[in-house]
Amino acid sequence: MPSPRRRWALLLALLAALLLGGCGADAAAPAPTVSAQPAQTLPTWVDLPSIGARSSLVPLGLNADRTVEVPPVDQPLQAGWYRYSPAPGDVGPAVILGHIDGNHQQGIFWRLHDVKPGDRVQVGRADGSTLTFEVTKVDQVAKSEFPTDAVYGDTADPQLRLITCGGAYDAAHHNYLDNVIVYAKLA
Repeated sequence: MPSPRRRWALLLALLAALLLGGCGADAAAPAPTVSAQPAQTLPTWVDLPSIGARSSLVPLGLNADRTVEVPPVDQPLQAGWYRYSPAPGDVGPAVILGHIDGNHQQGIFWRLHDVKPGDRVQVGRADGSTLTFEVTKVDQVAKSEFPTDAVYGDTADPQLRLITCGGAYDAAHHNYLDNVIVYAKLA
């Protein structure tokens, strides 16, 4: 039987599959119960040198209607750390979300699909330390086939997930049909 943390993560992942990058429709879920992260381990910035993407990180949680929060769409260059995931460097998959576009401009993760295995991702923490992750895989998947367990499931080591929207844009629903997901392990 999955741990309580994993059950919450799976529920939230289903919501995230619909909402990541501000690309989805509304959905609701109960608010998770998670212990607070030590302030010094909180992530403050992310840098993907291979695609020239660097952003401070804002904490993301759940909206009042219990939908997954995303960075402000009117600030598409802003990325955010999903605070109900582990902090980067802690055991488990830390999740960072960013827009592909917004407000009629390219977003922080506009080129996330160009990331390749072996590329490095750096995450800065509040204590001044920098963690380096190595990309192991990049996927583009239909939102209807979002790999919930692979993205949010428990891991034995510190990992990182970077997620944005991708694929074809459905103008009628103001929604991208896919998600781009980068998987990385602490180097």
